[in-house]
Amino acid sequence: MKAIGYYKPLPIGDEQALTDLDLPVPELRPRDILVKVEAVSVNPVDVKQRANAAPPEGTARILGFDAAGTVEAVGSEVTLFKKGDEVFYAGAVDRPGTNSEFHAVDERIVGRKPASLSFAQAAALPLTSITAWELLFDRLSVPYGTKKQDGALLIINGAGGVGSILTQLARRLTGLTVIATASRPETIAWCQDMGAHHVINHHNPLDAELRNIGIPNVRYIASLSATDRHLPAIINALEPQGALALIDDPKTLDIVPFKRKSASVHWEFMFTRSMFGTPDIQRQHDLLNEVADLVDAGVLRTTLREELGGINAANLRRAHGIIESGTSTGKLVLSGF
Repeated sequence: MKAIGYYKPLPIGDEQALTDLDLPVPELRPRDILVKVEAVSVNPVDVKQRANAAPPEGTARILGFDAAGTVEAVGSEVTLFKKGDEVFYAGAVDRPGTNSEFHAVDERIVGRKPASLSFAQAAALPLTSITAWELLFDRLSVPYGTKKQDGALLIINGAGGVGSILTQLARRLTGLTVIATASRPETIAWCQDMGAHHVINHHNPLDAELRNIGIPNVRYIASLSATDRHLPAIINALEPQGALALIDDPKTLDIVPFKRKSASVHWEFMFTRSMFGTPDIQRQHDLLNEVADLVDAGVLRTTLREELGGINAANLRRAHGIIESGTSTGKLVLSGF
């Protein structure tokens, strides 16, 4: 089968940073389904893995943490899917990725593809939807579907993939005032289109920006990038007994200043359930099915921003380069081998 991978971390401008490969079709574990991959999207985690994680000598690492496709075969203990089903999912960080013509994945972290979306539109959603959903409803414990609660949510980096879906979830499924951060005219417009009540500039101190819109303190903060840089403002802006959730990778994070506010700090990593085989691993299957239902009902929309052509090494290198530039908005998708 066709696949794209790398043998060692290299700058994305190097043609060997990602290369086209020919590999055997993967064998299935009992709870696995084999998916014929129709479309994939590219996430910052792909870039981080490619740039920093060296595979064993002489072995290629296959990246990819989002896919939409059709079930080609099922393992001996599969109960949730059958051959021919259309699915979408984000895969597991400790198994080969979705940048391959066929992909083996545990059925318990796979959802049915939204019927109203194309494969490309669906491939933009899984990783960011799971991350945003778990961050908002599991980590921050915001009540799902309760429109009467007051308070505000600050989303740092609202125009990225996770921020785009988080803005939609918070605006449509909670009663919170949603404040996103962005700096360029196109990203500000994107955040507003996703449903943000307010958009503030993350190149300025966030606590000052919040005061300028008349909301000096917020109950919840979702920090999706540059947490260490924004930390003093986050501490100032968070309400007493408020909550911070973050997904990025600061080298260090001093949370002692949160003590006087009795504030809670949460990390969200959507691969935790699959990495540790947690008892509630199938929650991600249920979650993705709920997202599919909300998309088909018109409550949520795809965050696909740009299609970059077929799934091959050249187009994936281009996608990695765009993400490394820090200028991407929404999601980048590739379709077809």
